[in-house]
Amino acid sequence: MKTSLVVLIPSLFYLCVAEVQQLDQRAEEDNGTDVEQASVCGGDVTGSRTKGQLVVILRELEAKLRNTEKQLEDLRGEVRGNRVAFGASLGIDGNIGPFNTEITLVYKNVFSNSGSYNPGTGIFTAPVRGVYYFSFSGHNISTRSMWLFLMKNGETMIHIANHPAGNRHETATNGMTLQLDVGDQVYVRLQRNTWIFDNGNKHGTFIGYLLFPL
Repeated sequence: MKTSLVVLIPSLFYLCVAEVQQLDQRAEEDNGTDVEQASVCGGDVTGSRTKGQLVVILRELEAKLRNTEKQLEDLRGEVRGNRVAFGASLGIDGNIGPFNTEITLVYKNVFSNSGSYNPGTGIFTAPVRGVYYFSFSGHNISTRSMWLFLMKNGETMIHIANHPAGNRHETATNGMTLQLDVGDQVYVRLQRNTWIFDNGNKHGTFIGYLLFPL
């Protein structure tokens, strides 16, 4: 329905403006005599109308149509602003860590990005206030543990963990919906003294998208 309106309203607007201009010109040529009936954009203006009254009616219609066009432009801008999504993997072949401090993981291999995820820092910044969904996954060799934290503005939201379990490959994943304000930042941190592994199979991923604006 919205798509139909986007296509239809501009056409109606310019059609009606053209008709307004034609009727306005006819009224001027009428030299002030009465106009019995006029059709404006599919509707009738019936009865005796002076030139001045007809011009007022036409100008009001033109103003309403211009206001409709502005509302349409606002709607287009809102739709563009609500297209927020990204998906990326670590893009490495080997281990990250262990380190003696926490680090922010940078997911360099970007599959899609509407512009709010920074592949140079690993940080997503909310462009609009709304409810978002995020998920992240990690893989490691279990001779050492892996702890990953989903962070919002420096605060831990949720985490995943693989504990030492011999010498085998382990994978973990988690996800959550978060309410964000404009400028809030979401990212993944690797806990100190743990590690994460990835290769061409792209086990380590970070994704997020806007569910709906607020």
